[in-house]
Amino acid sequence: MRTAGTVSALAAAGPALAQKAPDKVVLLLNWYTYGEHAPFFLGKEAGIYAADGIDLDIQEGRGSAVTVQAVAAKTVPFGYADVPTMIRAASKGAPVTSPGVLLQTSPMSVMGFTDKNIRKPDDLKGKTVATTPGDSMSQIWPLFLKKTGLKESDLKIVAGDAQTKLNAVINGQADVLLGYSMDQSMKIKDATGKSVFPIMFADYGIHLVSSGIIAHRDTLKDNPDLVRRFMNASTKAIEAAIKDPKAARDATLKLNPKAGKPDTLLEGFELTVPLYTTPETRTKRPFQVTDANMADSVALLVEYGGVDAAAKDQVKSYYTRDFLPK
Repeated sequence: MRTAGTVSALAAAGPALAQKAPDKVVLLLNWYTYGEHAPFFLGKEAGIYAADGIDLDIQEGRGSAVTVQAVAAKTVPFGYADVPTMIRAASKGAPVTSPGVLLQTSPMSVMGFTDKNIRKPDDLKGKTVATTPGDSMSQIWPLFLKKTGLKESDLKIVAGDAQTKLNAVINGQADVLLGYSMDQSMKIKDATGKSVFPIMFADYGIHLVSSGIIAHRDTLKDNPDLVRRFMNASTKAIEAAIKDPKAARDATLKLNPKAGKPDTLLEGFELTVPLYTTPETRTKRPFQVTDANMADSVALLVEYGGVDAAAKDQVKSYYTRDFLPK
């Protein structure tokens, strides 16, 4: 039975508790759960989203393009997906934008087993590279070759889908593959127990944003309070995960026991953290992407990623910082 003191305590807990139930919100990820996603699970498990009046449902995705399509169709209110993939869709008319670009440094890399001692572009000469034709990394690969002074003739290319590419390196049919530094590297380590070394595209002057929050333009217009609360909670969740990576890992495995092996899940998240910023945003809170970074990203997508040149005049429509906490 509630006493007068209990009622007073509930009232003191804040008006939101008495006024309404939390908003049920779906966040559709870009893929099956891996280390990059850990902050969202920490935010849910630690009550960070709940504190902003959000009952968060984190759902696994089947690729960034599918996630962007789901947001564009209003099937889900928020997605976590590759921002360049969203830009491609938006440039063709999809009513989506990013209220928070999280990975401001590209995770794209060419990687192989550490014991092969392939640590710089020159070490790739004469080596076999596994690629997936048409994916985002293969589109940017010619720019990496140009930036590093390599030619296609310096290498042997083998092509296959995402799993075939992994198997080629695991089974020794390829020396390296094109992959994300915090994703494919952990899959290889899980399969073999061996460490992987990535040569990062970003270290050779390739400025391209990566993952971020995706929302429908109507959501930003019609429900700005929800967007602000979601971005506030997401910012706090990222910051909490940076401070306590193991707690983020543990929360992920508690809510999704099939997310991966504890050690590589943690390592994958720790490899993600440096990608949150560029030198220009290192002292800022998460999601504070610069105008220059976005302009450079769009220009690169126009030149190498098949995006129409008109996108250069629409850069500001692909992102906003208006819903981020100070």
